[in-house]
Amino acid sequence: MSPKHVEAMYDVVIVGAGAAGLSAALGMVHSPEFAERRALGEEPSVLVISKLQPLRSHTGSAEGGIAASLGNVEHDDWHWHYYDTVKGGDWLVDQDAARLLAQEAPAAVINLERMGVAFSRTEDGHIAQRRFGGHTADFGQQPVKRAAYAADRIGHQILHALWQQCVAAGIAFAEEWYVTDLVLDEARTKVEGVVAFDTHTGAVHAVHARNVLLATGGAGRLFHTTSNSWDLTGDGMALALNAGLQLEDVEFMQFHPTGLAHTGILLSEAARAEGGVLRNAEGEAFMQRYAPGHADLAARDVVSRAIRSETDAGRGVADPKDSQGRRDCVWLDMRGIDADHMNEVLPEVVATIRKYANLDPAVDLIPVKPTAHYTMGGIPVTVDGEVYRWADGRRATVEGLFAAGECSCVSVHGANRLGGNSLLDACLFGTRAGRSMAARLEGAAAAPDAGDETVQDRVDDAAAARRTQVADLLAAAKADADIDIDADGGDTADGNPYRLMAELGAVMESALAVHCSEDTIAAARTAIAERIAPQAASLHPHSDTPAFNQELTAIWEVRHLIDLGSAMLEASDARHESRGSLYRMDFPARDDERFLAHSMTDAEGGIGWQPVHIEDMPPQARSY
Repeated sequence: MSPKHVEAMYDVVIVGAGAAGLSAALGMVHSPEFAERRALGEEPSVLVISKLQPLRSHTGSAEGGIAASLGNVEHDDWHWHYYDTVKGGDWLVDQDAARLLAQEAPAAVINLERMGVAFSRTEDGHIAQRRFGGHTADFGQQPVKRAAYAADRIGHQILHALWQQCVAAGIAFAEEWYVTDLVLDEARTKVEGVVAFDTHTGAVHAVHARNVLLATGGAGRLFHTTSNSWDLTGDGMALALNAGLQLEDVEFMQFHPTGLAHTGILLSEAARAEGGVLRNAEGEAFMQRYAPGHADLAARDVVSRAIRSETDAGRGVADPKDSQGRRDCVWLDMRGIDADHMNEVLPEVVATIRKYANLDPAVDLIPVKPTAHYTMGGIPVTVDGEVYRWADGRRATVEGLFAAGECSCVSVHGANRLGGNSLLDACLFGTRAGRSMAARLEGAAAAPDAGDETVQDRVDDAAAARRTQVADLLAAAKADADIDIDADGGDTADGNPYRLMAELGAVMESALAVHCSEDTIAAARTAIAERIAPQAASLHPHSDTPAFNQELTAIWEVRHLIDLGSAMLEASDARHESRGSLYRMDFPARDDERFLAHSMTDAEGGIGWQPVHIEDMPPQARSY
């Protein structure tokens, strides 16, 4: 659905309708400030813009659980969750934010239950919990069951419950609109609005707003092998870069250990929590060598590197669908899990394996390899969701601009995210950002003052420039209607954004997947600068119809990925150490003296360094 008309000015515009965006909307409308405005007869104007129908948001694919020290199955303590989060992030975690995450996690999960999330239950009716990688009791002494779950469909449950609550609250949605521009004032100190493209009509809209929240998800589509859906093209992060802002810790991309061989489709960590075991070509349960005690449920970066070490040492296996192909996989052995129990608690994992691998996990070994899964870095935000710029040794917030979820970086994940902390981050900090925006409500929305054209001109000018670009792209399509067809019956690579996206993914995977070096980074930078970026600049669609022209958004997406990939390579090159998910073969040791700091990267490749907030846990050796 689309709004019948676009307001002259919105109090709040939220870009993205996954767990973070919907949590922000609900955090705002359930706030005392929002209720106060309504009691005064005012209705704050709120619009949620999503490039997908909200129930198709990537949150729905989250399988395993959401972390909280509820203690429903085993005794737990938020202090332990706090410790595990800091240790899991290899001490690149801001400890004030991680403390808040762990303290407020139980209340956040209970609030989700009250909004309708149908969690799996213990025999006495409490929310059920399972083990997840890196979560421990007694400050690392032994694993603990901390992940609240709904079979292996927790993301689906959360997304549907939040969306239903938003519909009940009367929140307006602009579905299948693509935001092309984030508009700030000239000094980059205040947000003015966004420019959005309605894919249904081909119309470009200038959307003025007093407050804007970006909740656009991650950027897994930077890599060829990824668990991320096709829409996760780093749009929010690229919008921030292009508006002159920075990205924090963008070099840290998490590779989940168990992507179904060569599809990238995620097989949840829950499979190992329920008893699945990783085995090499010799049948050895090799994780005991790499992480004694934690084994298959060590932190994800540890398990991913262990798999890569096994395959590099010649102990990998080939995908049964390509038995003569590369031996870059290992086996996931789920045969020790009772078949009925497996079908009860892992229905999505079982269905995925049967559908995409034509295997039965109750009797067959399953080929897996690491898959790009989660973007730890992103738009820098405070614990209240406020976007800021790092300059001259301080944080300068951008008035009215907020971010939440995977596109943001409040730095609770540091260099490596623990399983179960992503949904928690999105829901908890999304809600906090919504409350922060509610505190900024200034009464009923009104049109910009006709005597002050600075706001209107800036957003309208950005929209006018985008309309011109769309017209030029469509004109090029009309002029080039007799496009050449290649031998495969498709368009030539130079004119196909999807092929260019695939080429970029292969380049980034060669450069940064699981490990990297100065040489791999340099090769990728050269490929992007000399081949991929010039091709992207010359792209145009092959239909001159503006409505439902998917190539238009694909062109913007691949350009966003190029901008983001370049920033990721710059930040990776600048960090001369190995920490968490970033393993540099030429700098294999962690270097706290020089790099216990957040990288702050801008669109020109400039990098500043922001100190990590250390409170009560000084850095120590990280092992599992």
